[in-house]
Amino acid sequence: MTAQSRISPTPPPAAPRSASGALTISSLSKSFTIDGKPLPVLDGIDLTLRPGEFVSIVGASGCGKSTLLRLIVGLDTDYSGEIRLDGQRIATTSLDRGIVFQDHRLFPWMTLEENVGLALLNTDIPKDRRAQIVADHIALVNLSGFEKAYPHQLSGGMAQRAAIARALVTEPKLLLLDEPLGALDALTRVHVQKELQRIWMAQRSTMLMVTHDVEEALYLGDRVIVMSPNPGRIRRIVEVDLPHPRDRSSPVLHRLRDEILTELTGAPDPANLVRFPGTEER
Repeated sequence: MTAQSRISPTPPPAAPRSASGALTISSLSKSFTIDGKPLPVLDGIDLTLRPGEFVSIVGASGCGKSTLLRLIVGLDTDYSGEIRLDGQRIATTSLDRGIVFQDHRLFPWMTLEENVGLALLNTDIPKDRRAQIVADHIALVNLSGFEKAYPHQLSGGMAQRAAIARALVTEPKLLLLDEPLGALDALTRVHVQKELQRIWMAQRSTMLMVTHDVEEALYLGDRVIVMSPNPGRIRRIVEVDLPHPRDRSSPVLHRLRDEILTELTGAPDPANLVRFPGTEER
């Protein structure tokens, strides 16, 4: 099956030229050296994200999902191929790309507003404007009233929303999310998924999220990139042609979930099974 599968309709029209946050990945390959020998991790990745798009990546452990995010954010520049944001080649880290990890990584000795404001220290934004920008982003993630709280005084979901606020406070063109909800319990995860969708709809930064949760990928993503391992390649791109906010009970989401899970787990498609005489179901 080709990367652009049968359930991937023609992409919607491109965003206006004034929009920013277009990510282009061309012929990207990455290897690690282990015991003196190269170990291919990513091979021939070609992917384009439209400005303001939310794209999810799923795949088995070891298929290079998190490595791909590290390359995009600029934490690792040892690769072949090209990664460009709005036409500019990515060569190092930059405030035009934010990242949120599975653990919130808030500094425990700082309050919520201090943690969020920390990202503005190296910007040219006037100091008298920073407090308002921090307050606006705390409000964006529904944490107003907790400005003076320390991380240990926040729930897991609140701390992750604080991490999202910190990543968005510099108004990056692209936000990368590396299993951002993976450490949360099931009920909190559902709540923060809705919050993340709301934040994205309000902010409209381009977002690229790695997750092991296929339902989460489909609920949030305009497209879902399905990767295969050894080395990591794009196996399939699934368009999710549903408006936001989404209904979790949508038959479309359930059908796509079953198709992707079947592909990831290697379960055979009953329609393709060879039936021998005398084995028909009665």
